[in-house]
Amino acid sequence: MSQARTCILVGAPLDCGKRRQGCRMGPDALRVAGLAQALAALGHKVTDRGNVDPGPPAATEGPAHIHALGDTVAWTRALNAEARAAMPAGLPIFMGGDHAISLGTVSGVAAHAHAAGRPQFVLWLDAHSDFHSPETTQSGNLHGTPLAYVTGQDGFGAFPPLAAAIPETQVCLIGLRSVDGAEQAALLRTGCRAHDMREIDETGIAAPLRAFLDRVAEADGMLHVSLDVDFLDPAIAPAVGTTVPGGATFREAHLVMEMLHESGRVTSLDLVELNPFLDERGKTASLMVDLTASLLGRRVFDRPTRSFA
Repeated sequence: MSQARTCILVGAPLDCGKRRQGCRMGPDALRVAGLAQALAALGHKVTDRGNVDPGPPAATEGPAHIHALGDTVAWTRALNAEARAAMPAGLPIFMGGDHAISLGTVSGVAAHAHAAGRPQFVLWLDAHSDFHSPETTQSGNLHGTPLAYVTGQDGFGAFPPLAAAIPETQVCLIGLRSVDGAEQAALLRTGCRAHDMREIDETGIAAPLRAFLDRVAEADGMLHVSLDVDFLDPAIAPAVGTTVPGGATFREAHLVMEMLHESGRVTSLDLVELNPFLDERGKTASLMVDLTASLLGRRVFDRPTRSFA
């Protein structure tokens, strides 16, 4: 049994970070898949605060090709405030929604850490680096920008000023396999630790994660984990609109979660890019619930057997 924690579920049915719709159904899919029940069975106290209301789109201007800028800015403000409010009460689990939720969730938890006088670290589990700015993204989809925003990169004048930018050296990306030229150049100029699947194939997934967790522990840092469905191989997690072959396997993903639990450092979590419209009988939603349970203490021999027949 893991140490009991207060887990705060926050729904973020944001679907404006890209043009393909469906992620707004993600929070309810995670609820139906039994996220609250799985955490409660581990002895944790679970509170579901419902879904965040972003209010009307923000009146703002940006590059003409950017999709739904005003909506995304409104969501960023609302989720930043929600994150700041939730952090003192427990471990918030932000249920997306596409990855643009992290513009607000990560900036909010970083503001809390800054006020508490502790360093904020971020583990980005994703096929993509999401290191574009509104000026460099060719697609105009803002779900590809949150990591650049929260680390204080240029080009985000339409967004709320950061209370505390996260130092690039306190960011680790694992699972990369789709990074375009502009993002790669930007990452090479930073101190972010970026580990692609070629490296994972050669050295295993535990080594880079263990090194990063050691750094978090040495700094007595707070750790936000942002888990994108496309971190996982689409064979086991098809419910995502940005599938990239060659992702993390079932065991690799659970090993990451088990190591995170053992570290005792995780203070907040994003679950993003789940598109139930693309799922196979709830397969991906159930896997995301199982991974969250592993992060909160479920051991390998405690996992339920499921039939999807």
